[in-house]
Amino acid sequence: MEIVLGILRLLLTAGAAYLVGRLVAKLHLPAILGWLITGMALGPHAFGVLDNSVLEAAWFTTAESLLESVVGLMIGTELIWSQMKRSGKQIVVTTITESLGTFIIVTLVFGVIFDFTGTPLYLAAMFGGIALATAPAPSLSIVREAKAAGPVTSTLIPMAALDDLVGAVVFFAVIAWVSSALASGDVSFLATLAVVFAPVLIGAVTGAIAGFIMRHTRSNAATISAMLAVLLATSLLAMYLNEHVITSASLNFMLLGMAFSTAFANLIPEEKLSGVMRVMNPVISCGLIVLIINLGAPLDYHLVFGAGIYTAVYIISRAAGKYAGAYIGAAATHAPATVKKYLGFTLLPHSGVSLVFTGISVSVLAGPAPECAEIIQGTIAAAAVINEIIAVFMARKGFEWAGELGKAGQTDKTNSGELSA
Repeated sequence: MEIVLGILRLLLTAGAAYLVGRLVAKLHLPAILGWLITGMALGPHAFGVLDNSVLEAAWFTTAESLLESVVGLMIGTELIWSQMKRSGKQIVVTTITESLGTFIIVTLVFGVIFDFTGTPLYLAAMFGGIALATAPAPSLSIVREAKAAGPVTSTLIPMAALDDLVGAVVFFAVIAWVSSALASGDVSFLATLAVVFAPVLIGAVTGAIAGFIMRHTRSNAATISAMLAVLLATSLLAMYLNEHVITSASLNFMLLGMAFSTAFANLIPEEKLSGVMRVMNPVISCGLIVLIINLGAPLDYHLVFGAGIYTAVYIISRAAGKYAGAYIGAAATHAPATVKKYLGFTLLPHSGVSLVFTGISVSVLAGPAPECAEIIQGTIAAAAVINEIIAVFMARKGFEWAGELGKAGQTDKTNSGELSA
């Protein structure tokens, strides 16, 4: 009975989020902003419709992990090697400069501040590692909602997969270094490697198996059934590893879904892939609503009023790093002018992944440096609320300024030519 009531609460919240999103869209703002605010308003810190009894329930965390894997299909199915060859260098270089630029700027800014205040400097590196986290779901939902297409969109979608990977590598490298320095031992080196590379490896292998099966199916229903069966088995395997093998951290299910779908998308004919995605697109859209609600629900709106100077510094330095890093990478690879000017705005959404990274950081610092744990937890929690509202608005403006809203489905030979440059 408790599970049934929890599911009804989730459905009620999702329905409310959808309606609020429609109202927000009429104000020429992204619908996702409505979903996020609804999650926050109906979450445990406000009206409590979606309280901790739901958010922490086993059925909900299982469903969320499965939906993350499904949403990963949206990204992975865009990573077709024959198309990526034309702009692969641009995407890799831009991802690296954007990620490292963010890490360097945030770390340096906080390093200077902490040097004056006498706070341990390793905390600056942890802020830099957390700042790398980019939540792809918000920007991708804007792409879907606004039917965006063009050079910025084409760069962002594959970058979402690589950004997660680079961010995880840098963050867990910092965590491993800090853990070693503090001798806390909370996050082992092997766990670090597993969290970064296991989702990619597992997803790629099982996705290749799915692709082989899908190549030999004779109907669209059979193709989708085969894909979903293998994806479900893959997600269940990852859940088992999280529960029994990698207990100090968690595998990223969206990254798992990205790797899985990238593998099968490159093994099956284009017409089969199109048939699969026609059916899966509504499921992905529903999954995005639930994931955005889950980003908003844990956020405490009271933190907006208690935000301090560290929160402001964090939001501004992170935005500067994302924008400058993306601009430098795009300029170095001769990307179109719109990519140089506006890609950085689409990379600002942050909250869900940042809160996960913050939780790991706090677990490392809680014993040996509780005062540092308090600083990082308070700063990022407040930043998650404030930044997400600003970032969703700016991400949509980025697509708008680039002239890419409503362009999906149109053949733009100019853009294709520019991307291949």
